[in-house]
This record gives sequence, structure tokens and C-alpha cells, in this order.
Amino acid sequence: MQDSFVDLLKLLLPEIIVEYFELTSYKKEEEILHLYLKEINSIPKEHRQSKLSSKGFFDEITVQDFPIRGHQVYLHITRRRWLNEDTGKVVFRDWNLVADGTRVTQEFASFLKEIHRFQPK
Repeated sequence: MQDSFVDLLKLLLPEIIVEYFELTSYKKEEEILHLYLKEINSIPKEHRQSKLSSKGFFDEITVQDFPIRGHQVYLHITRRRWLNEDTGKVVFRDWNLVADGTRVTQEFASFLKEIHRFQPK
């Protein structure tokens, strides 16, 4: 059942979102669908040589996605952060690197730009 659920999500959301996030909950209102996504604890490949420990999450951001069956869709995204124990610095997934070399639609490129807009300073 879990695999078919993931396959269904891949039809509704960009596959890369399904790969790096888990759907933690959803809420359906009159004509609005809220999907709550939390980044999985998968160390970014550019930091795999470092000793990282999960250090919680950044504040949730909300991004509007394409409508589904007449419902506005809002993705509530919570991104993970890790502590690099060698440097003492906080690291996080670089979405530009994730998308590099992949074929993405213009709409998904815009989505990545929106996420990147919320990069911690």
C-alpha cells in the first residue's frame, strides 16, 4: 500500500519533492488543499564526507502549487538542517545542486526558485 501511495503522490507533486520530503499530514477545506511536507533525514550528497547530525528544522514556508480538481493547493514545507560537527556550522540541502543536471519543467524551476528565496542567511 505504501508504494502505491508514493506513486500517487508522484502524479500530484514533482517527483523530487516526493523523493526528499514525506507527507506528514493534509487538510482539506472548502476549495483549498493543504499538504504538509517535512524533509527526510537524508544527508545531502555534497556533505556525505562530513560528520553531520540532525539539528531540527527551519521555520515552515508555504508555497502555492498547481490546483488539483478545482482546489487551490498549498505546500507547507519544513526543511531540515544539520550540524557539521567538524566545522560547527549548520548545513542544509542546496536545492540548486539537487536540480543541477536534471530535466525540470519551467514550473518546477520556478518552484525551486521560490524555495531558494527562503534560504537561511
